[in-house]
Amino acid sequence: MQVETASSRPCPCCGKPRRLAHLMDLYERNYFLMERLVPELELPFERAVSKSATDLPLHLIVVERAPYTSELRLTYEFKHPDGRRLEPDLWVRVYRDARVAEALHCGTRAPWTAADETDPEAHRLLDDQWARNHTLAKWLEYLLEHGHGFTIAARPRRGPGREELSPSAGNPDSAV
Repeated sequence: MQVETASSRPCPCCGKPRRLAHLMDLYERNYFLMERLVPELELPFERAVSKSATDLPLHLIVVERAPYTSELRLTYEFKHPDGRRLEPDLWVRVYRDARVAEALHCGTRAPWTAADETDPEAHRLLDDQWARNHTLAKWLEYLLEHGHGFTIAARPRRGPGREELSPSAGNPDSAV
């Protein structure tokens, strides 16, 4: 049995049918854009803010660290009468060993529930992955064009009177 890995919708960047291998290329592209934005992808800090003369402050929050991966959030923070709003609140898992970065949905990846390759749920999941990862790639390009970056000099420093927010404070399951 031959596995069909193409989606019926064309890819927005090249117009060709969406294929799993092309999605992996997009993950690789996202990694290299992330590496330009955050040169130290081991993330030796918990939270940082990048400021740009032409854009809003960009917040980076480390969600989780593992030996070969890191999960982080990139967002703008808006003050709102009901509290703060984080938009666009993109959660990204960086696979340092494979040199790919994947945009996640709300901090967790949807479970793979497809029965087989022809299951519509499999195609829906891949379509969602395409949309999230194209959004991530475009936003990373935008951020880099506007001079954002989390270099060593821009990293937060610990010291007297400096508060560092824990990653759980930005949990999407808690009220934001």
